[in-house]
Amino acid sequence: MTEQISGTGFSSRKRTVASLMVGTAATAFAWAPAAAQTSNELAAANTDQPAIVVTGTRIANPNLDQSSPVQVVGQDEIDLRQATNAEDLIGELPGITPGVSNSVNNGSAGIGTLNLRGLDSRRNIVLLDGTRIVPASLFSETDLNTIPVALIERVEIVTGGASSVYGADAIAGVANFVTRRDFEGMEAAATFGITERGDGERFRVDLTIGANFDDGRGNAVLSVGYQEMDDIIMASRLFSQNGLRRNGTTGGSGTSVPTRISSTVVGGGGVNQLNADGTALIPTYNTFNFSPFNFLQTPFQRYNVYASADYEITPGIEVYSRAMYNKTTVNLQLAPSGLFGDTWQFPLNNPFINETIRQQICASPVVNVDAATCTAAGAATGPTDPNYLEVPVTINRRLVEQGPRRTDNTFNQFQIWAGVRGGLTDSIDYDVYASYGESQRNNTRLGWGLKSRVQQALLADSPTECQDPSNGCFPINLFGGGVGTNIDPRSVAFFDQPSGFSDTTSLAVVNASLSGDLGETGFFTDTPVGFAIGTEYRDYTASRVADLPAGTQDEVLGTGAPSPSFGGGYDVIEGFAELIVPILEDVPGFYSLTAEGGIRVSDYSNTGTSVTWKAGGSWEPFQGFRIRGIYQRSVRSPNIGELFLPVTTGLTGLAVDPCAGTAPVGNAALTAICIAQGAPAALVNAGVIQQPSAEQANLTTGGNPNLDPEVADSFTIGLVLTPPQVPGLTVTVDYYDIEITDAITQRTPDDILTPCFGPNLDGVGGSDPSVCSLLIRNPLNGSLNGGGDTPGFAPPLTNQGTLLTRGVDFRVAYRVPLNFGSLNFDLNGNWTDTLKFQAVPGGINRECVGQYSANCGFPSQTQGGAITPEWTFNLRTTLSIDDLADISLLWRWIDSVDYERILSRAGLDPEFESIDEANYFDLSIRSNVSENFDVTLTVFNLLDRDPPVVGNSVGTSSQNAGNTFPSTYDTLGRRYSVTGRLRF
Repeated sequence: MTEQISGTGFSSRKRTVASLMVGTAATAFAWAPAAAQTSNELAAANTDQPAIVVTGTRIANPNLDQSSPVQVVGQDEIDLRQATNAEDLIGELPGITPGVSNSVNNGSAGIGTLNLRGLDSRRNIVLLDGTRIVPASLFSETDLNTIPVALIERVEIVTGGASSVYGADAIAGVANFVTRRDFEGMEAAATFGITERGDGERFRVDLTIGANFDDGRGNAVLSVGYQEMDDIIMASRLFSQNGLRRNGTTGGSGTSVPTRISSTVVGGGGVNQLNADGTALIPTYNTFNFSPFNFLQTPFQRYNVYASADYEITPGIEVYSRAMYNKTTVNLQLAPSGLFGDTWQFPLNNPFINETIRQQICASPVVNVDAATCTAAGAATGPTDPNYLEVPVTINRRLVEQGPRRTDNTFNQFQIWAGVRGGLTDSIDYDVYASYGESQRNNTRLGWGLKSRVQQALLADSPTECQDPSNGCFPINLFGGGVGTNIDPRSVAFFDQPSGFSDTTSLAVVNASLSGDLGETGFFTDTPVGFAIGTEYRDYTASRVADLPAGTQDEVLGTGAPSPSFGGGYDVIEGFAELIVPILEDVPGFYSLTAEGGIRVSDYSNTGTSVTWKAGGSWEPFQGFRIRGIYQRSVRSPNIGELFLPVTTGLTGLAVDPCAGTAPVGNAALTAICIAQGAPAALVNAGVIQQPSAEQANLTTGGNPNLDPEVADSFTIGLVLTPPQVPGLTVTVDYYDIEITDAITQRTPDDILTPCFGPNLDGVGGSDPSVCSLLIRNPLNGSLNGGGDTPGFAPPLTNQGTLLTRGVDFRVAYRVPLNFGSLNFDLNGNWTDTLKFQAVPGGINRECVGQYSANCGFPSQTQGGAITPEWTFNLRTTLSIDDLADISLLWRWIDSVDYERILSRAGLDPEFESIDEANYFDLSIRSNVSENFDVTLTVFNLLDRDPPVVGNSVGTSSQNAGNTFPSTYDTLGRRYSVTGRLRF
């Protein structure tokens, strides 16, 4: 299914590796300083000090201080967190906005993603030992859960742009997972966790063995692991058992039982539901509580294998390789499927309706069949009868007889690396490697139902025979008096068929680089100039192969959007260079002064040539006081999903439709807009159009092959204090400013509603026809719900967006020696001054800091609506008792947030207008039972804090679920975890 994207191909570029290396090197020497960090030595094992390492530059000289701040999660923190997945290591760090995690059920693809600065997971890179990992999604997102946690020594996070060092996509930054090198011996570890309620069990076991051989010239490591997590269902927590509406009342989806039909007489209520006895339609209807069926914690099962080996053939020539494989199954579950307001061809001789219901259907202004014709059609014997008549109706009926909708995502991912490295001279090293990886996701849906088979089962002339009996069709009874029991199991077996698709992504990389020192000293310093130069070739492919139901619009009931087959690919060749130039050192006022710069020239087969660069430096006027700063230009080329994903109709959040109810009655301007968007005039004038079902409207969108790269400018300036007078103290404060222009985004619902309907949604001050045309209604009932015949919101993906974020990262770490050990404090915090998103010029320049709604989160529907508080911090206090034990308390604080302030509060429960600050405490005790065995016990959410309750409609369905925001706030309650580790 993979195809080459049209455009300048590799063969037409004819750009040689040599010319790229020479050209970029020459340019780099013209640039001033650039970005990265400091020493590649971590702090002592038990202090976990925030040393600044080498992610952010390819120049590995411990004597050179670089300019980019790097956040480090060290080995001690990794051990105390007892992480089951890599997402557990970094997902709660200040400055990181929740991405997709095991707390996301509705809308999850089964992967864990990193969302730096709230700029979306597509705008950062996840590395393993400084090299790229094969993407796990069609949008080039890396699955954090493929990282071999057992071998991670530390995690280094650079934010604010790193494209000149690691290539495009690093607009928001980079997370580099660094594995332990030259591991020797055996390590076996097992972790078990459970909540205080007795559910959500977590289990992880790892075995790692390594050995040096041939007198230390070689090393080999093998690590195997297994992880398992049980589900936690929303029905098991009081706050999430019942879905809450916007107004705070218990409610849910309008697709419920009994059946609801949108085909009533004008003025009769608009949407009718059956009486409990099935005799007639009534103008009121029940709602369906979908919450209890959903997961608060999605279950998974994972096997992973990681192996590495290196061997020094001769001095200066070392061959190395590594490989990893993961197999993961992630299960998702939603409430029962249903007929969610789609249009159906309904025979008036359906054997399960009576004359009262038949006449009410015929009297609809849309159906408009006179009484005599209607009666005659009801008596028709079949399609060959001249009185036979089918009419279009929209039906809402929850198919509770099928049970919940289930989705199984099975991932198979592998990647191999092989290379040779060594020293050309005593001061210049080389590294040449190649890598190839593939990731395959198999998606299987069970219990969803197929629309074509329901339609076939509706066309029945008797209670036991379909007009078309093929494939074992059995008529479906949507009109019985029972609630959830009147659809015959034989009918359920007929339309309840599995469906699915398979996504495959691949990444091939070839990289060659030189790094080292230019001479033995600098121009005016004893420290020499550091450099790195190289070239890289990458080739990406992605494809989706769907079965017929999964790829057909509206065919799989309750999916929101289909998953049609498609494919695409592109390649890129790059040249890069970096310099770190010591200018002065050990002179009055200049303990050190360093400049750095870097450049990368990228030639994409789909978007052409782009240039990224960085310039910065650091000044240490006296020892222990250093100022650092960096300016970077980053460029991100669109990924395969953004380019080629087929246009389909899915869902987006919407609580209030301006055309619904009596709002347009007597309002000529509003009425005209609603009719122009396809709503039947009779229903608009009668005031009977319904509000969006389950506060969700249709959204029609897809890729855009004409997208261009987006551009980001980032600036950081900071202060590092390590005063010799206060041993053990480190203070860092860094200001960052990131602005993305030509951003790949699309209008939010509010960016369509406001210019179309006006600021009060009453038709006054709006009526922009170019924007109003982006809203297309159901032609039968005028709503924004239904299947593919209702596009709903239809904003294209464009390069018209602008994103901006500014803030300050700060960290204070202090180690106090004691007679019996030490007392360690580590405060890590973030203040976000602004996080703005403007989808189109002239559109709403939306501020997202300290606010929650469905509008923040940018193009990603799974991450849209994530919360970015103004202030967050983590404070870990650890008492270390010699080599015997550590007692550690982690305090995680999240600032209060408000419902998006520019939005109307009409109909919103006052309790849902804000969320108070949140405090979480985790207590850990680690004990060295013997020289070879240690045990760690942690109590998470020590005070058993409940999450805030704000209903299910103030954000997107992925981030706002269970009446709260489960990716931001703890929904599981107090829980316990214990890890035992044996080492030899």
